[in-house]
Amino acid sequence: MTVPLPRIALTLGDVAGIGPEVVARALLDERLTACCRPFVVGHPEVLRRALTLIKSDIAVREVSSLPPGGGEAKNLKSIDCWNPSAGDAAAVPIGRIDPRAGRAAYDYLVAATRAALRGEIDAITTAPLNKAALHAAGLNYPGHTEILAEECGVREFAMMLYLPPGEPLRGPFGLGVAHVTLHTSIKSVPGLLTTPHIEETVHLIDRFLKRVGCESPRIGVCALNPHAGEEGLFGAEEATLIAPAVEAACRTGVLATGPIPADALLRRAVHGEFDGVAAMYHDQGHIALKLIGFERAVNVTLGLPVIRTSPSHGTAFDIAWQGHARADGFIEAVRTAAMLATNRKQGE
Repeated sequence: MTVPLPRIALTLGDVAGIGPEVVARALLDERLTACCRPFVVGHPEVLRRALTLIKSDIAVREVSSLPPGGGEAKNLKSIDCWNPSAGDAAAVPIGRIDPRAGRAAYDYLVAATRAALRGEIDAITTAPLNKAALHAAGLNYPGHTEILAEECGVREFAMMLYLPPGEPLRGPFGLGVAHVTLHTSIKSVPGLLTTPHIEETVHLIDRFLKRVGCESPRIGVCALNPHAGEEGLFGAEEATLIAPAVEAACRTGVLATGPIPADALLRRAVHGEFDGVAAMYHDQGHIALKLIGFERAVNVTLGLPVIRTSPSHGTAFDIAWQGHARADGFIEAVRTAAMLATNRKQGE
């Protein structure tokens, strides 16, 4: 039986940044319309401006809620756009932190998440928000991930950067790198690490990789300290926290290995020895994956009952609304969301 194309909500993110242009460009791309039935969550006037910026004749049709089937796929002539925010995002100045943009980006994400929880849509792909704008609006969240976790009522979650299969990766299922700690200072990381949290991150990676078709994921677990602590000379976290987590995960049948020095582990993973990596902190995983695949790296939130992806770039205020933004990362994020949604439906 043919599975229908998944319905995917595309949120505009912070409207002062490149999000609206990126979404508009993605709507013109056959890679997006071939994999999903899209609709946009955001201010219709902002989307119209973005489409005008890129000289598109796609019409914007304002709707009061998410339509049951989403937009038409293949050669879009019009796109449904739902604005669940009470704020006037259309009045936000370009390339500047504005509380109205922060509030609107939050409202778009929350509305799309709740629609996904109700089963009205199959997945969400989010354009970037600006954390300073969030805070200016009185919303004290570090980013998308924590908002999603709160809305979904989950306590165990992780942020993953996923690089789909293709050069320079040698593994057949791509490479997923998830982080035990998220948006926090480097000095706070050692105090936030716990053996149960590390083990749970390994399990989240294992479950995700199985959803993309990897039956027996091989997961490498990063050390925290240089040279994996050098037998305790540079720190004891490897012996006291990380190794016990790896051992516990292995006892449940997960193919986990570590702790391994991060510089060596990421290289081995790129060469196909591992399908997934558990990084101890944000930059430990982000830097490596962005160096080898910035335009293709997809942010996936693990541990949620809904599917959410995003590109790996930020709001890029410096080039916002100049017609220079590229949509490749956003399109890759939509394709990943569509693949996950289709695999979920086929498994039901």
